Amino acid sequence: MLRFLASRLAILIPTFIGVALIAFSFIRMLPGDPVMLMSGERVMDPERHAQVMQDLGLDRPYYEQFADYLGGIVTGDFGTSIVSKRPVLDDFFSLFPATLELSFCAIILAVGLGVPAGVVAALKRGSWLDQTLMGSALVGYSMPIFWWGLLLILFFSGYLGWTPVSGRISLMYYFPDVTGFMLIDSLLSGQAGAFKSALSHLVLPSIVLATIPLAVIARQTRSAMLEVLGEDYVRTARAKGLPPFRVVGIHALRNAMIPVVTTIGLQVGVLLAGAILTESIFSWPGIGKWMIDAVSKRDYVVVQGGLLLIAAVIMIVNLIVDLLYGFLNPRIAR
Repeated sequence: MLRFLASRLAILIPTFIGVALIAFSFIRMLPGDPVMLMSGERVMDPERHAQVMQDLGLDRPYYEQFADYLGGIVTGDFGTSIVSKRPVLDDFFSLFPATLELSFCAIILAVGLGVPAGVVAALKRGSWLDQTLMGSALVGYSMPIFWWGLLLILFFSGYLGWTPVSGRISLMYYFPDVTGFMLIDSLLSGQAGAFKSALSHLVLPSIVLATIPLAVIARQTRSAMLEVLGEDYVRTARAKGLPPFRVVGIHALRNAMIPVVTTIGLQVGVLLAGAILTESIFSWPGIGKWMIDAVSKRDYVVVQGGLLLIAAVIMIVNLIVDLLYGFLNPRIAR
């Protein structure tokens, strides 16, 4: 297992450098002048423009800028925002708990509904239940996030008035930011109704963000279960008279979970990408909204630092998925 872990860690290093190079290159291709955007409506003379470019290091050759950027990353310095003048790492970790809370609730919802739906569809293959579940999954996968989010807002918030439209909690409540996770902080505050308010603000964004991963997980679980249910060891377990729950839940589902776990790991990238749209629709103060604002302001340092940090999160999740392979099937780690 240690050799398996070391091989996976060795792959992450060139992957991380490659992502850094791609992020650095693409950001430099964006149209617009960050110095002029910083000045706003004020007119900046050429001498001052050249001085600011030199102060920011944007007048040097790209290979020197990239080398300095990698050197800073090694020491934990992802740069300072051109607009806010704050370290990128500080801004990221102050906003990341909001995105993490939203993504965690979404993946719990997607896995909690997607895996049982896929198992039931496989066991009832060809029945109306199978067709209904897989048809619903296809519809969910096909709906654009921005359209689905606005539709839920119009119906549940505008027409029924059940849920709030935006934000993480009602303005009626204020308490110290202890963990960054609003559900936990609202409980720690001890204020009556704070947790309920935070939970109600989380419902619609979680549903919107979980819809596509739920559909993918359900379809992948069904496919994997259909393949496993036809294996000899499953037929043998049934012939021995084992209870159906033990046959399906232990013998079949555990082996079917390897491709499903892979799918769940890949959906983390989908969640973080979908969080950009979801956070914009629901005014959720996370890294998605932060990245969109940075792109519109041509804040090179924030965009490339944010992309790299998000990529690092995805790589760590996929490393955990690789380790889960060894737990589900120890032969993989040999």
